[in-house]
Amino acid sequence: MAAEIQPQPQARKPCLLSTIEGFQEVVSTAVIIPKEDGVISVSEDRTIRVWLKRDSGQYWPSVHHTMSSSCSCMSFNPETRRLSVGMDTGSICEFILSEDYNKMTPARTYHAHQGRVTVVLFVLEMEWLLSTGQDKNFTWHCSESGQQLGTYRTTAWVSGLQFDVETRHAFVGDQSGQVTILKLEQDSCSLVTTFKGHTGNVTALCWDPVQRVLFSGSSDHSIIMWDIGGRKGTAIELQGHKITFSQETKYKKCVADVFFEQTPEWLDSDSCQKCEQPFFWNFKQMWDSKKIGLRQHHCRKCGQAVCGKCSSKRSTIPLMGFEFEVRVCDSCHESITDEDRAPTATFHDSKHSIVYMHYEPTAGNLLTSGTDKVIKLWDMTPVVS
Repeated sequence: MAAEIQPQPQARKPCLLSTIEGFQEVVSTAVIIPKEDGVISVSEDRTIRVWLKRDSGQYWPSVHHTMSSSCSCMSFNPETRRLSVGMDTGSICEFILSEDYNKMTPARTYHAHQGRVTVVLFVLEMEWLLSTGQDKNFTWHCSESGQQLGTYRTTAWVSGLQFDVETRHAFVGDQSGQVTILKLEQDSCSLVTTFKGHTGNVTALCWDPVQRVLFSGSSDHSIIMWDIGGRKGTAIELQGHKITFSQETKYKKCVADVFFEQTPEWLDSDSCQKCEQPFFWNFKQMWDSKKIGLRQHHCRKCGQAVCGKCSSKRSTIPLMGFEFEVRVCDSCHESITDEDRAPTATFHDSKHSIVYMHYEPTAGNLLTSGTDKVIKLWDMTPVVS
């Protein structure tokens, strides 16, 4: 009697489509051209390149343009084929690409900043060019006239920028770890509010205009989802990275339709809220009880201040954003079920340290640029479909 061997189900994972090499320095920014087998890249080696896929399946440059200084960032608008490139000198150089992407024509140069341009963003609906630099200035220009419309001084130099067309709100993330929301007018702006949730510098921002939520990634290894549209001040913390958000070799996909719980605020107490043992700064209780003070910890599930003995267990809490084991108090550990520990994120090894990512939803392709000076293109449809 023969036994039938059942094939093991294959895990859904990204498929590497192609690699693009030949750069002398790290690629600062690269984007996939929508509805085209093409990629636009700007690099620290001072080059702007447009790569088109040939019949051989390989990508070859149809445009190779060398600038006078390093290219730090860029913004590409596929409707107008307008390419805005931020420079190390503080200028922003604008180009128009031909319909077949074989020619690039210089259009305008903006002298926007006194230091390296960190983020540039073209807003077609407003005909505005938004930019930030290491000079700690956030500026916006009229792309039709080239004139500067306004500027705002930030507390630290900006590393993340997003814009909501409907409300004219700019989201500005900086090196101090805070996210500032500005209301832009034609020639002025006003401060709306400031979010302070990261302990490290903000490395990336992503705005979802449909759900009206803002995602901020930071060097503190966390991603925070800010509920802007709900106006309730809700912030969901997602911890799925072990090192700096922009430098890890693994990228993470979060299940978007999962109902996440807000992480609790850490409570203040002079003694353990479980066993009532004093903490080491509570001299009065230490003297009265003749006990040595203990070190304070916090349960990531309930937020209570606890001692090490009452929080000896560790657990993942994916529904609160903790994909790795974190400290929880003993009572919370008993309440966490196996179903609660079911992961909401999948991890995939890109085989290089990522400095920039771009996702093209039309084809379901992901671009990663690494410290190895290589661009990789991935088919993400097995993962996101």
